[in-house]
Order: sequence, then structure tokens, then C-alpha cells
Amino acid sequence: MENLSRYRFKTISEYHKLAGLPKPGHPLISVVNMEEVQMQVNGRSKTMIFDFYSIALKRVPDAKIKYGQQMSDFDDGVLFFMAPGQVFTVEVNQDQYHRPTGWMILFHSELLWNTHLAKTIKDYDFFDYALFEALHVSENEETILNAIAQLVKNETNSNIDHFTQDVVIAQIALLLNYAQRFYGRQFIIRKAINHQLLDQLEEIVKGYFANDNLGLRGLPTVGYIAEKLNVSPGYLSGLLKTLIGQNTQQYLHQKLIDLAKEKLSTTNLSISEIAYALGFEHLQSFTKLFKSKTNLTPSAFRQSFN
Repeated sequence: MENLSRYRFKTISEYHKLAGLPKPGHPLISVVNMEEVQMQVNGRSKTMIFDFYSIALKRVPDAKIKYGQQMSDFDDGVLFFMAPGQVFTVEVNQDQYHRPTGWMILFHSELLWNTHLAKTIKDYDFFDYALFEALHVSENEETILNAIAQLVKNETNSNIDHFTQDVVIAQIALLLNYAQRFYGRQFIIRKAINHQLLDQLEEIVKGYFANDNLGLRGLPTVGYIAEKLNVSPGYLSGLLKTLIGQNTQQYLHQKLIDLAKEKLSTTNLSISEIAYALGFEHLQSFTKLFKSKTNLTPSAFRQSFN
């Protein structure tokens, strides 16, 4: 039977205590040097839940990380992000285990209260990414991220004053913006893989539309499409934003409008019949979406062909 250890950390101080680290210099944020972690490896697997945010750039030789439902080797420079309550599991080869290297920035949501980042942190989709969609950083990118992490560490180890929160929030925001940029680079560099994903997306949507699913089940959800592609919803939307300038919902709406235009211009179906065939319960909803995308009502669009 698998030897499995489970830990849930409600506070950063709890994690520091179990990891054999000194008390954090700030109660709401800490930068952990992974080489200093003294947590014992008592089993093959450790499952952890943090009730706070985590940004980590670390290498764990001879171990695999399970984040969500995906496993990944963690011996390369990989940056990954966890929101409070997410679950990850480390599977260790005890016979060859080496101490991990790198760092983690841990911070409570309370740190963000009354700051701009409290509102915008949800805009960073990568906090919802599965590990196999994590950010693989280059040597130059890692240097930048390491420098920011060191700035945060220096600030949190200094005496806390009225400026501490603002400075730390600015540094975290800077790191997140660099990560956003690096993810865009990763999407572009992996063109072949990503264009295959787009081709699969086109086929899934085309098949869904062709089988009268719209009238029976309505527009597919972003979650449904992402599951079919074996990626997270946030990753798919981020990829589409980079490659075609639309998120997944906008992409699906555009495909729906394209089909509506086809029916309006090539069939004698009434506008109500078309709306219901496309999965709309109310004609007004169809008209509103169509006009928002084309600046024309469905009736005006049809009349332009007469």
C-alpha cells in the first residue's frame, strides 16, 4: 500500500514550523529557500494544501509533482502558481532523493486587502493552470524572477513599517506581470503544439455544432471544451488570447454568430426559429448578442441580402 502523508497548512507559520524554518519575518508573507527546508521524507507521497497563495520556482530531483490530475518531472526550471485551497502531491524516489532547490513565495490573501492586486490577481489565469501547463523558464527569465524574489525576501526580513505592504505588493505584481509576458512567449514558441490544439478546438466545436447539440444543450461551456482538449480553462483562454486575440468564450460566441449569419443568409427559417436552433431560450438574448458582434440586428442583417 502506498505510504501517503497529508498536510494542510492554514498559516505560513505552520508551514515554517513543520519545514524546520525560523518564524517568518512577516506574518502574511514569506520567501522560502528550498535548500533550507528540513521536512522529512517519511513516505513515497506527500499531499499538501496551502490556505494561502504560493508562487514557486524550484527543482526537485528524483521526484514527480502532481498538481490537479497531472504528473510532471520537476527537475527543470518550472514556475508554477497555486491559489489557496489547491492540492498538490509530491511523489519521491526515496532511494535517490536529493534536497530540492529554488524558492517559494507564500502570501496570505489578507496581504492584498485594500490594494489594487486584491482585484486584479484573479485576472492572472495561471493560478488555475495544471502543472503540465506550468511556465518553463529560460536562464535569462529565471535570473529576472530570482532577482524579484530576492527583493521580496529582503523586504520581508527588514523591519516592518508603513511602506512594507506597498513595496511588497508592487514586487509581487511585477513578478506576475513578468510571468504573464513569459507565458505569452511560451505560447508563441510552442507554435506547432499550440496550432495542433487550435485544430483540435476547431474540430470539437465544428462537431458539436453539426450534431444539433446547440438546440438540445445550448452553447458548450468553456469547461467542456477545455476538458475535451485536456487543458485547464484558464490555460485555453490564455492561449487563445495570445494566438487569436480572443478568450474561449469570445471564440465560441464568434463561431455562434458565424453560424447565425449562415442561417440568416441561406435559409428561410424565421429569426425565432434560428435563435432556438442555436440554443437561445429567448429571442431577445439572441438579438442582443448578434447586434453586439455585428452592429446589426438579425433582421437588418437578413435584409442586407435582399
